[in-house]
Amino acid sequence: MNEPKYARTATGFLMVLTEGDDLFAELARLARAEDVPSASLTAFGFAGSVTFGFFDFERRDYDPATFRDREMTGIVGTLAWKDGEPSLHAHGVGGGKDFSVVGGHLLALTVGKGSLEVTLTVHGQRLERKEDPAIGAKVLRLPAP
Repeated sequence: MNEPKYARTATGFLMVLTEGDDLFAELARLARAEDVPSASLTAFGFAGSVTFGFFDFERRDYDPATFRDREMTGIVGTLAWKDGEPSLHAHGVGGGKDFSVVGGHLLALTVGKGSLEVTLTVHGQRLERKEDPAIGAKVLRLPAP
């Protein structure tokens, strides 16, 4: 039996992901299914694999590093839209069993043993990410007043 991955709350959604779930894919699935205009998110739990990136402004791309078996002590971000598709921008910190911590821009996360709990606070306006030519990165754009 497939258990639901998310439930509605008074301010948005609570999502509980389990081992093997892809955070980015599940958030995109929820955004499409529920027509989420935009949202802020927080999360914590276990990552079997997490890839962080550090943005190199000269190259206009991320320098990635992948880590295994991390306890994600915090993830914060926004869910918006880019070119008609859901777009997650999140940063996180994950600790290892030796209590070392790593973090940065999240490029990918697959849930490990245990779970990952995600709280989405939905916003009323549809927000878009657009290229900022000055830095070569997509940034969140607020609606015109």
